[in-house]
Parts: sequence; structure tokens; C-alpha cells
Amino acid sequence: MGAIAERRSPNWDRVVRRLLRWVVVGMPAIMLLALVVSSDARYVARAGIEEARILLRRRPIQALVASPKTPAQLRQRLQLVLAARGYAADSMHLSVGRTFTTYVNVKRDTLLLVLSASRRERLRAYTWTYPIVGAVPYKGFFDFARARATAAELDRTGYDTYLRRAGAFSTLGYFSDPLLSTVVERDTMELVATVLHELAHNTLYVKNHTAFDESFASFVGYRGAQAFFRSRGDTIDAARAAARWRDERILDVFYAELARRLDSAYATTPAESGVEQVRATLFRWARTQLTGPVGQSLETYDWRWFVAAPLNNAVVIAQRLYRMNLNLFDEIYLQNDADIAETIRAIEVRVFTQPGQDPYQALYSRPGVPAD
Repeated sequence: MGAIAERRSPNWDRVVRRLLRWVVVGMPAIMLLALVVSSDARYVARAGIEEARILLRRRPIQALVASPKTPAQLRQRLQLVLAARGYAADSMHLSVGRTFTTYVNVKRDTLLLVLSASRRERLRAYTWTYPIVGAVPYKGFFDFARARATAAELDRTGYDTYLRRAGAFSTLGYFSDPLLSTVVERDTMELVATVLHELAHNTLYVKNHTAFDESFASFVGYRGAQAFFRSRGDTIDAARAAARWRDERILDVFYAELARRLDSAYATTPAESGVEQVRATLFRWARTQLTGPVGQSLETYDWRWFVAAPLNNAVVIAQRLYRMNLNLFDEIYLQNDADIAETIRAIEVRVFTQPGQDPYQALYSRPGVPAD
């Protein structure tokens, strides 16, 4: 048996110096190189800077409510948000954390532009991949010029694009998201529905399933707003929330049918010949529906908006993100005696007991019983 060699103890001073040199010199150099060569790195850096700016300008809502300098209308809206937040925590059992306990005036009417895209000859979303949230079929831009440039670049390479304004976003509870002035400016029903929508993301988020996440949040937002206003004896806003939810379900059915027709047509039409004619025919039918029987049946949307609204594959995909299979959420709602808190809990149980499965498929299951 050979002799055992004694190992010399490490020189910890040298180790620490090397680590410090790596942190001080190496990491910044790698980050700078990434920013130079990678548009994704520049995008993430810009988003991080904008988020930091927003977070640094936060002001506690309670202090603003108590301040005599706060305009009366803003004070009323902030009080409504605090009440909705309290209802979300106590009656709906949503994960509120520190979300919407602060307020930021962003000093513009649009926080960011959101881009969606799809191939012209296929109804398939262009996706972007991010840390934590996974693949997402849209991209938000604080830099509006960059948003338009990215859309134009996709247009040139054969994609339909759709740029829309957004006044809010969620970090899924990872940060204490403030209430933004772009949200406060909405009417009282939409303000409460938006607060509950964003809190729903804190409560249940399924990675890589954006349509489910947004549709679930839409359900929580409008059905939750209906329950909230009813609990306050506000029958007008409760009725408006219920009417908006009916409109969402009508639009869900319409866009699902349009998507079905487009998918069928694209599958049977040679890309090099009749795709443009097929698109023109189907989008003409869709606009006729939106300005006619579908649009005029809506209670809370002005059908005349649809006359000038864009319509292409990217628009269809974007509209469906927030309105997909809404009937499934309402079926569970009715099974739970129209109790919004019990419905949210039932949905969570079904999704969490079917890990790795499409969350919509999980909605067909019962607690403890796998879906077919």
C-alpha cells in the first residue's frame, strides 16, 4: 500500500482574490459582451431598467389615501383598489402578497406595446421564451420604436403582426407590483376586474400555457368583480361585470369558430396559390359578423370599434389568448353554486393534481381522479 500524501491546505487569500477578480472584472465583461452581440440580452436589460424605474417611484397607497394633497377622484379609486384587494385576500383567497399596496404615476397613457405574430399561411403563434414564465406568444416593449421595428421586421419575413397597447403587467408575485396610473384611469368595474385579474396570476400560473393563464385570470377578474360589487350593494357595477363576462363568452365562441375555419382553409389550400384569397374571404366574413350579429349582440363593447380594428392571424391569436374555453371555467363555477372562492379552489385542485398535463384537460377531471 503506497504512502498517503498529505494534502496542503488551500491558500484562502488567493482563492478570495481570484473570486473577487472574477466578480469585478469577468462578470461585467461577459454582460457587456452579451449586450453588444445579443438583442435578447439588450431587451432583458431594458425591461429590467424600466421595471427598476417603476419600483423606485412607488408610493404607499395608504399614505396617498391619507394625504390631503391627493386629488379626490384618485383617492376614491385608490380606496376602491384597497377594498378589492382586501376582498381578493379574505373572500376569494387569492395570493395578494404586497401586490397593489403602492402606486406609480407613469406619466403616459400607455405603459408598453405588446406584439403578437403568426405566419400568414398558418394560424400558429410566434413565441418568445423567457426565464420563469417559459414560452409566451407575445412580447412587451417599453421602447415603442423598437416594438414597431420588430413588427416591421416580422412583416418583411412573412408574418402577420399585431401591436396593441397595454396598461398593466404582472411579475407573478416575484415583485411587489405597484398599481399604475394607466390602470387607475379605467372605469370602476374594469379597475376592479384588472386588479383581480392580475392577482389571479399570483395565485395560479401554468408555465408555457399562456391561453389558460390569461383566460383563467379573465374569469377571476369579471366573475370576481361581480361578486365584489354585489357584496357592496353596488348593483350597477355588479351587473356591468356580469354583462362583460357574457360578452367575453360570445367573443370566445366567435373567435374559436373563426380559428376553426382558418385552420381548415390553411390545411387544404396550397400556400403558393390561393391563401390570400382564402384569407380575404374569411376575414370579410369575420368582419361582417363583428359589425353585424355578433358585434351588435354585445352589451359592453361598442360594435363600431370593430369596423376600424385590424384583423389577421396575429389578431385572432391575441384575442383568443384571453378568451379560450371560457365555458369550462363557468361550468365549474355553476358546479360550485356560483361561489367564486370555491371555484378558484376547485380549479387549483384539478390543475395541481394533474401535474404536467394540459391544464384545460385537467379541468375535466375531478379531485383525485385522473382526466381521460
